Amino acid sequence: MGFDIRLPIGMMFSVFGVLVAGYGAATRGNEMYARHSLGINVNLWWGIAMLIFGAGMLLLARRGVVAARSVHKNLKSPNVK
Repeated sequence: MGFDIRLPIGMMFSVFGVLVAGYGAATRGNEMYARHSLGINVNLWWGIAMLIFGAGMLLLARRGVVAARSVHKNLKSPNVK
């Protein structure tokens, strides 16, 4: 089985997403958002976006592992023509 790049990418984006979203949630209502980003909590929203992307990559990596196991299992089966 080969190396699937989606797994470390998914883990990295998930961890960073949790950190950035956590920081955004902790600083909710701070005046820095009113001055710098038109009142939008950019850290919270981009943290959520990174978390969703990371979870999607982890889901795709998991789906790839299951599919690879299925193919490998079918190749070992004596009934394959």
